[in-house]
Parts: sequence; C-alpha cells; structure tokens
Amino acid sequence: MITCTGCSLLCDDIDVVIENHRIKEVRNACRRGAAKLKGCRNRLRPSIDQTPADIDTSIKRAALILKNARSPMLYGWSNSTCEAQSNGIKLAKKLNAIIDDTSSFCQGLLIEKVLKKKFRACSLDDVKNKADVLVYWGSDAQDSQPRHLSRFSYFPRGESRQRGYEEDRIAIAIDVRESNTAKICKGHFYRIPLKGDREFILSLTGALSGKVPKHDAKRILELADIMKKAEFGAIFVGIGLTYSIKDDVDILVALGDMLPNFHILPMVGHYNMRGFNEALFKETGFVNRVRFDSTAVHENKYAIVEALKQKSIDALLVTGSDPLSCLPGSMISYLASIPVICIDPCVTLTSKISKITIPSAVSGIESGGSAVRMDGKVIELSGIVENNYLADTEILSRIMEEL
Repeated sequence: MITCTGCSLLCDDIDVVIENHRIKEVRNACRRGAAKLKGCRNRLRPSIDQTPADIDTSIKRAALILKNARSPMLYGWSNSTCEAQSNGIKLAKKLNAIIDDTSSFCQGLLIEKVLKKKFRACSLDDVKNKADVLVYWGSDAQDSQPRHLSRFSYFPRGESRQRGYEEDRIAIAIDVRESNTAKICKGHFYRIPLKGDREFILSLTGALSGKVPKHDAKRILELADIMKKAEFGAIFVGIGLTYSIKDDVDILVALGDMLPNFHILPMVGHYNMRGFNEALFKETGFVNRVRFDSTAVHENKYAIVEALKQKSIDALLVTGSDPLSCLPGSMISYLASIPVICIDPCVTLTSKISKITIPSAVSGIESGGSAVRMDGKVIELSGIVENNYLADTEILSRIMEEL
C-alpha cells in the first residue's frame, strides 16, 4: 500500500505494480491519482540559461542568484513535503526573503480561520463515521477529489451510519451550476446566481433565526430545517464559495456559530497546501504572504500576484508549483524578465522560462516524507521506486549550505 499525492485526500490504500523501476499499474486510485502516480512523461533536467548543466553547478548558481538578490521570493510549496516546506521557511529566514504559497489566492483565508479556531472543524474519519448531513458549497468534489464522496462522506457505511447513504445521510449541493456532485444530491441542489453566496448565507442565517426569507422562501426554510435537525453535519467549502465571500468571510463564521452540530472543512486542492499553512502559522502566526526581516511581516503586497504586479521582487524560487500555468498573462512578461529557479520533477510551463532548473524526486514515489491531509491529519509518504534524484528537501538543504 502507498499514499497517493494526487490531491489533499492523501488516500493511503493504493496498490501499485512496479516494473523496471517504474509504476506500471495502479489499483484503487481515482483517475487523477492514477495519472499522478504514473509519474512524469517529460522529466526535468538540470540546466542554466536553458543549457544542460550538472546538478551541483545548478544548485551553486541558484544559491548565488538568491544571495545576490535584493528582494527574493520563495513560492509554491503546496506540492512539496512537510520536510521541504520546513527547509523552505528556514531558507526564507536566512535570506530575509518573502515566502508565499498557492493558498494566497485560494483557500488560505479559510485555513487560517480553522487554525485560529474560528471554525468548528473535524476529521474526515469523523465525517465518515458520524455525519448525517453533508453540504458541498461551491465545490464539485466528484471532479476535483473523485474519492471524497465514496471514501469519506456520502457513500461509506460508518460506525454511526451503518445504513449508508440510502437512509442515513443527506447530501446537499449549493452552487452556481448543476455539477456532477449536485447530480448525486437527490433533489437537494440549491442553484444560486453568480456571486450570490453572500445573499444566500444571509437568507439562511435569517431562516435559522425564524425569519422568512424574501426570495425562494420555501427552499431556504427547507434547508434551514434540515441543517437544524442534523446530528453531525459538515460543510465542505470549495473555492467557488471562498472567492465569492473572500471580502466577508466572517458571515460564514457566523453561520457556523448558529449551527453547533456543524463542522467546516475547506476543500483544499494540492496535496500538502495545508501542511505549508500549518508550518508557517506555527512559525509566524500567518499562513502565507510573509516577509522575513528582523521579524516576520505579513502584508497583501507579499502575495505573488501583488509582488509581480508591483514588480517588487527580483528573483523567484519555485518549488511544488507551476505559477506560469495559472497567473494572469499581464504578469508573465515580468516573471520572464527576472531569474527564476525551478525545482520540480517534471517539465512545466514555469521551467521553460526558468534561468535555473533543478530536477527533484517525485514525493511519495521516488522519495519519502510526510504531508498534511485536508483535515489536518499527518500522513506518511514512502519512496518505493529506486532512482538517482534528490528529494526536494535535500535540494533546499544544499542551497542553504551554499549561501
């Protein structure tokens, strides 16, 4: 059995068949996980200025770039092991650098609320064993985390839910479209207009207080009644909801306070985003967007999007992410104008514009370590395929040694 790093569920019941130091067959994984476990089709090679180089020279040159930069940023981390994340934070402190991750423009807001205990949270095992009402809000788990409903929420027969989804559980979807998850919810789909989440939350909190909503009163009162009667409920918050209420997250906190039997879990995408958030929070009290100097300073201008927009960084180290694949096009020209150091197992869009590329082992296949599941549980990863690549944490250690 191995652990899949295809998403933040970190499913640890995966069987593989290995042949000639490669994974030939994957069993139990979803389509997303199976693709990840079969590894890179195009492995990254060490290079300097897009010219092949040896790994030692690439590491030395990367360290020199970071040492000479006035305002370097270390970015990514969500697809890196906990050990690499810890070394990344140490490296940022040593350089007085900015450090940020992919959560700065998605679920970081909610994870920070969880870590500050503003939301009532629980484990996925609690959901499987106890939950009778499941709410997927702005989240299409069937597509983004294909085993979520089958392994942890709606379909399993848990300790207190032996009759399963047929009698013991209600699944609810709240979304702007009828997603694949919504189609499973057996009539409990609530379609809302684009960016209509805030108004829907306010109507729902009103209904929970006994007020009749102005719009769609029957349906919202029905939902409020289901949620009030829940013995153990879980709201899975997707980025659809997060983006919609990012300027007013406290209304979700207020909704959670009105539902004492409900628990709120951000639907984290990348396999170890929460691991980075927890590590940086423990170090600084913040989950992202931090600059180290004499103290750790947290400001929005230290988010990668703002830093590129303001052209305030002059070197970028990327590991566990491919920012070029998701950043606005207007920022790509500046990103291409500064030295980028890319640490990754695979060729990516970011590696194609990088001054330095350093190939790493594939975590959970070629190297071990640990990661934090979306609910906060630490999961161990194993290296099962023989290879000559350095793990991400080893590369960062060697960069620090060169400074």
